Amino acid sequence: MQLHISPSLRHVTVLPGKGVREFINVKIGSRRLSYRMLFYMLLFFTFLLRFLFVMTAVDSIEGETKCATIGCIGKRLGPRILGRKLEPNVPDVIYQVLQQPMTKDELKGRPEIPQTLEDFMADIKESRPDAKTFALKLRDMVTLLEQRTRTAKIQEYLYRHIASSSIPKQLHCLALKLANEHSSNAAARQQLPTAELVPALVDNSHFHFVLASDNVLAASVVATSLVRNSLRPHKVVLHIITDKKTYSPMQAWFSLHPLDPAIIEVKALHHFDWFAKGKVPVLEAMEKDQRARSKFRGGSSVIVKNNTEKPHIIASKLQALSPKYNSMMNHIRIHLPELFPSLNKVVFLDDDIVVQTDLTPLWDINMKGKVNGAVQTCQGNDKFVMSKRFKSYLNFSHPLIRKSFNPNQCAWAYGMNIFDLKAWRNSNISLTYYHWLEQNLKSDLSLWQLGTLPPGLIAFHGHVHIIDPFWHMLGLGYQENTTLTEAKSAGVIHFNGRAKPWLEIAFPHLRPLWAKYVNFSDKFIKGCHIRAS
Repeated sequence: MQLHISPSLRHVTVLPGKGVREFINVKIGSRRLSYRMLFYMLLFFTFLLRFLFVMTAVDSIEGETKCATIGCIGKRLGPRILGRKLEPNVPDVIYQVLQQPMTKDELKGRPEIPQTLEDFMADIKESRPDAKTFALKLRDMVTLLEQRTRTAKIQEYLYRHIASSSIPKQLHCLALKLANEHSSNAAARQQLPTAELVPALVDNSHFHFVLASDNVLAASVVATSLVRNSLRPHKVVLHIITDKKTYSPMQAWFSLHPLDPAIIEVKALHHFDWFAKGKVPVLEAMEKDQRARSKFRGGSSVIVKNNTEKPHIIASKLQALSPKYNSMMNHIRIHLPELFPSLNKVVFLDDDIVVQTDLTPLWDINMKGKVNGAVQTCQGNDKFVMSKRFKSYLNFSHPLIRKSFNPNQCAWAYGMNIFDLKAWRNSNISLTYYHWLEQNLKSDLSLWQLGTLPPGLIAFHGHVHIIDPFWHMLGLGYQENTTLTEAKSAGVIHFNGRAKPWLEIAFPHLRPLWAKYVNFSDKFIKGCHIRAS
């Protein structure tokens, strides 16, 4: 076959090999190109190049985490369309190394481990390691810092436990000075209240408050703040219950520091006829509880040596060793109907609260047949404090608890409670309390961990009337983020937690709310070096 192309490039002739002349005329388009076409083509390519440049720049700025542009989408989808696999951002070897567990002993044999992120980055820049070596160095550093953080956290919990469980020397000094005053000064031994005011102790037309405490300074703040903020102090009766060793200092303080016209009664447990008779169920339970705790929990040194449990679990166990959880002052509220057989209604106050308003309107609250008027602790702006439900206190992995209660049932707080003693006497609350204390001992303390609130939640279940949260603000002993403005707006503030206001670990911005009710010029206070800050 032969091919002939005309000089003008307009015709092409094809000759077959057999000699038969056949030709095919192929008409070719004009080779001329107009200037207008050329201009449009240049314009198109100019815009295309600019578009590609902008897309590439934006894609680079976005990085690998976002994909909002056409350029990025094309880069992502291109390999998939062509059947190629997109490479992962992080090599698999890094995941494999970081997922391998590592013990404290393994770290000891490692070469020098970077102590800070700055050291780590300097090491990486200098050595330029591969992915596996990078992951090993990162794991070693993070594990070391994690172990140090855990140790520091546990030490902090231990020191706080010691600080909150021990009696400060200033308070010990105050008790000794007042006991000495009680023995040497007749004015410190006067009857409280005086004989003409004794009938008011059983008069239900008065407002009766009960305070159980073995801390003279704390009790004085509660009493002073209660009376000062009352609009009818002459109708206020405060019953202070203490133990045998604190009775003399407590009587001496309130004999020498009267809060007229309010009526103050100071009584030790052994002064109550009911308490001196026979066996008291809660005392028996407390003795068994103390023996069980020493057997199953060990001392604080044993607890902090545990290398497997998380710090907050260790903190909980340390808190369980606090003497207050096995103090009769903490259990006394369950015996109120027997201790005050003539009274119909009382308000029970803990010794770590401060009263900031008149509390007599509490008697106007309609309890609707319920026994316990309390603030619930499952709703509120502060989720750290106001997020407590039954599952926060009771062990719902135990079948006895699981079948008896709802884990999402809203909890309520001790610290400032209205108790209708008349309705209480017609209920089985006390018997229920004793029963569950016994069940907890039989189960090796596995139903709940500590305190009187868990058995209280059980015993008063169905007998609680919820009151306005204004009457009781909680958490000032462990929620440092509580502002002064928030605390001042509450009727009663409660320093529940380790950071009690009379301790050095108290939160400095909240302590003045408590300290304002202490007379730091008093000779006993000054003599024991008790200061405002």
